[in-house]
Amino acid sequence: MSRRVLVTGAMAIALAAASTASAEGLETRSTINASQAVIGRQVGDHWFTATDGRALRLSDLRGRPVVVSLIYTSCHEVCPGATTELQRAVRAARQVLRHNDFTVLSIGFDTGHDTPPRMLSFARSLGLQAEPGWRFLSTDAATIAELARELGFTYRPTPRGFDHVLQTTVLDREGRVFGQIYGMQIAPPALVEPLKRIYLGAAPATAPGVTWLERARLLCTVFDPKAGRYRFDYSLIISMITGALSFAAIAGFIVHSLRGRQRVAPRDTDHGDPLSGLTRGP
Repeated sequence: MSRRVLVTGAMAIALAAASTASAEGLETRSTINASQAVIGRQVGDHWFTATDGRALRLSDLRGRPVVVSLIYTSCHEVCPGATTELQRAVRAARQVLRHNDFTVLSIGFDTGHDTPPRMLSFARSLGLQAEPGWRFLSTDAATIAELARELGFTYRPTPRGFDHVLQTTVLDREGRVFGQIYGMQIAPPALVEPLKRIYLGAAPATAPGVTWLERARLLCTVFDPKAGRYRFDYSLIISMITGALSFAAIAGFIVHSLRGRQRVAPRDTDHGDPLSGLTRGP
């Protein structure tokens, strides 16, 4: 799988700290390299605990894309702000994908404090406790360490809390890292486009296929930057139909021409003496 850099704004990496949007403790080049190096790799089947105390493992979500955001609940500015921005992009994506569903996971990486009750309180503070398809999860330190490595997520404790890369990871339907989205503000296309590509690509055998009609709808749903939302572009479907008709007309013309040549071509029925058709003298 080719590497994909899914960015919102500049190509520079976005680093987040406990109370500011900068992180002097993390080196930009090594952080972005670690984040990009995992694209295409499989994420392990880790266990988590939901806010209602139920256990969840990543394999339970196979067959649909998964959007993963690592946060910590004692962060009072960056993590809540980034989660709110992600919410806007998620709602735009659900309007475009419709029944082609995906799951969003907010996972607490400060395992000493990000318990299920704290994760529920964090979700409630943002009005996300009942958001469809969005789960707020807790786990142990060993799992977070392994998950962070697999997602290319860099974080470091500081006296203020944590320095960490401000990163949202998109997993494909088989649990592989499909791409990374960086930054506080997530423009809808940064999330919608990779999800569309996942659904338009080869589907796992266990997942429902995408019909040709749904495929055409996804291809023709484009982002309108002036309106700030997605819309269905009828001109694209007209262009595809026109192109298909033109191709069919050209193919028909070629077939008709070949058949015409076959009808008028002279037939050589005499394979004997090459002089048999000539008049011979006495």
